[in-house]
Amino acid sequence: MIDYDGEAADYDRTRGGEPRAIAAAQAVSALLPASVRTVADVACGTGIVTAHLVAPGRLVTGFDRTKGMLDKAASRLPGRLARADATALPLLAASVDAVVLIWLLHLLPDAAPVIAEAARVLRPGGVLITTVDKDEAPFGPASDLATATAPFRARHAARTDDRDRVIALGAAHGLRVVGENGFPGLGQGRTPARWLAAAEQGRLRWSPPTELDAVRHALTALPGRRVPRPDPWYRLLALGR
Repeated sequence: MIDYDGEAADYDRTRGGEPRAIAAAQAVSALLPASVRTVADVACGTGIVTAHLVAPGRLVTGFDRTKGMLDKAASRLPGRLARADATALPLLAASVDAVVLIWLLHLLPDAAPVIAEAARVLRPGGVLITTVDKDEAPFGPASDLATATAPFRARHAARTDDRDRVIALGAAHGLRVVGENGFPGLGQGRTPARWLAAAEQGRLRWSPPTELDAVRHALTALPGRRVPRPDPWYRLLALGR
């Protein structure tokens, strides 16, 4: 797991900043029913997306378990933050209209407890909006990065945010698919050199130490090692009652 306290200072700058946050918030907002008045943004991080979900008549609260991230979010959402784990939200049952999970499920060993907690706090008619298939986002079907890394990702990617898996977990709590959307990861087109650096820093789950030499060989063999590939496309899934 990434040290998000350590990442907090540079998180926004290295993750696409405001352009990507605005794109994410717009895509999420398009899935929110007009009746939504209360939103829980879980694992809100620096609040850069959360702040753009705020709208007239809509109360948005951010939750995160990392102090460093919440410290960064405080200026964006004064008084609307709480430190909490995604599996134990300080909310009453059936108390919010929407739960938002952006770039969370893929980090977990098991998404089931988080989906269960989101379902617990949702009111009847509420909606859960989450990113799915995040680790596949940078790899379009024609991408040379996709081809080079496919064997490693097939063996080692956790895929706890697999779309079909998330749908099944939601169905166990009475949630069904009510919408889908997506947004570009603006400024996030990766180069082979950047992927290799991430692998060497131990930041890629599909590149364990035992396969680092093979990953290095696959990535250094690609042309244009410092040429960014197309921006990723992130998928959103909305589950409701």
